[in-house]
Amino acid sequence: MSVEKLLKEIGDRKAQKSTRRHFLFDCAAGLGTAALGSMFLSGCSNSKSEKLSLSARELNPLAPQSPHFAAKAKRVIYLHMAGAPSQLELFDYKPDLFKLHDQPCPESFLEGRKFAFIRGVPKMLGPQADFRQRGESGAWISDNLPHFSKMADEVSFLKAVHTDQFNHGPAQLFMHTGSARLGRPSIGSWVTYGLGTENSNLPGFVVLTSGGKTPDAGKSVWGSGFLPSVYQGVQCRSKGDPVLYINDPKGVNRPLKKKAIDAINAINREEFEEYQDPEILTRINQYEMAYRMQIAVPEVMNINDEPEYIHELYGTEPGKESFANNCLLARKLVEKGVRFVQLFDWGWDSHGTGESGSLNYGFKNKCREIDRPMSALLLDLKQRGLLDDTLVVWGGEFGRTPMQENREGKEQFFTGRDHHTEAFTMWLAGGGIAKGVSYGETDEVGFLGVKDRVSVHDIHATILHLLGYNHEEFTYEFQGRPFRLTDVHGHVIKQILA
Repeated sequence: MSVEKLLKEIGDRKAQKSTRRHFLFDCAAGLGTAALGSMFLSGCSNSKSEKLSLSARELNPLAPQSPHFAAKAKRVIYLHMAGAPSQLELFDYKPDLFKLHDQPCPESFLEGRKFAFIRGVPKMLGPQADFRQRGESGAWISDNLPHFSKMADEVSFLKAVHTDQFNHGPAQLFMHTGSARLGRPSIGSWVTYGLGTENSNLPGFVVLTSGGKTPDAGKSVWGSGFLPSVYQGVQCRSKGDPVLYINDPKGVNRPLKKKAIDAINAINREEFEEYQDPEILTRINQYEMAYRMQIAVPEVMNINDEPEYIHELYGTEPGKESFANNCLLARKLVEKGVRFVQLFDWGWDSHGTGESGSLNYGFKNKCREIDRPMSALLLDLKQRGLLDDTLVVWGGEFGRTPMQENREGKEQFFTGRDHHTEAFTMWLAGGGIAKGVSYGETDEVGFLGVKDRVSVHDIHATILHLLGYNHEEFTYEFQGRPFRLTDVHGHVIKQILA
């Protein structure tokens, strides 16, 4: 349909809304009910005229907002390794595990516990990487991450994170929405709802994926749940057009498109006046955002013009989908005022069922893919003065077992570990995070957290705290009660705060 025909159809619809027949058709319950309703309205404080007095936030749901208290961080970059990387080959050094290699797993590790694939009695698996202490902090980091080892003194490690979900989809939902069930807003949506955006020409919450697939939990991990959909993540591509249909079709210019959007939103505003549905405001905002994005997005998503030393720093290859490209894009996006940038890198499920999913081969390749870019991101943010108020979070959805996976009780040719909920490692850096801290400990083989354990809710509470929000008071009314990201749990991890 041409834009001219679209405008004519909108005009016809507007005219239809004013006809007597259309009025009678809308009043399906009869004029008597309408009269009764007007009687109730006359004695009600929530009259139509009052409904139309909208706040600035309602008219512009992404307008910048002040948090509860002074914030240490203004924005977040969250790097999620979908599939759950093994902490025992990256950050949790366990020399005693070498001594137990190939010995039968102790019965105490198996009694009363459920695993995704382990059956019977598996063998213990020693670390499949060499470790060294790095930086002045002496953090143990494996040789799988030589570039990141140089940034050890910039981050805080959480060594005893635990979760209660051992399947990827529910665990990813839990990690990003605070619930293993569908329907809750993602943390990026909560943050954007609370703080708005610093750039009205770009989405407040941008999602970038790499590794060839999206997370097992699908797009719900960046969904807005029961929050207005204007706060959901906008997925952009690092290869090809960053957003589909970002360019105008042949024969359509920007003035004509602006005229069409103005006409569409005139109808939308009439609909909102009548029904007071917040999703209509979202629709209005999204039309106008899409129009502005046509200018802003191609510029910010173009890495071709970055200097050669930046490409060398990150290891980027313009024109390809890669974690490296996405890390550079994350820096560009926060530099332009985007509030929350979420990177998902797929391919970390190292069960050992094949070469690509083994700790000896595929896992090492994945480490090479992320090592330089994530280190470059921290260094680049620091050099530009952005790291002080940008919070960077890294982690997966759960950990890996100190036992070798024996899928359905059978030993495998390749080396891998099963899903593990009891202990895994995450790290945070930047906006308000202490440098060179390792918090939490696991037992001699990395099976259980034995000191300073933290939960997913604790991590959420800490992120919100750094952004200036009391997680217990940051709520949204839904289905008759206030909901919050941390549900009824969560404590700020004060030991890693600067």
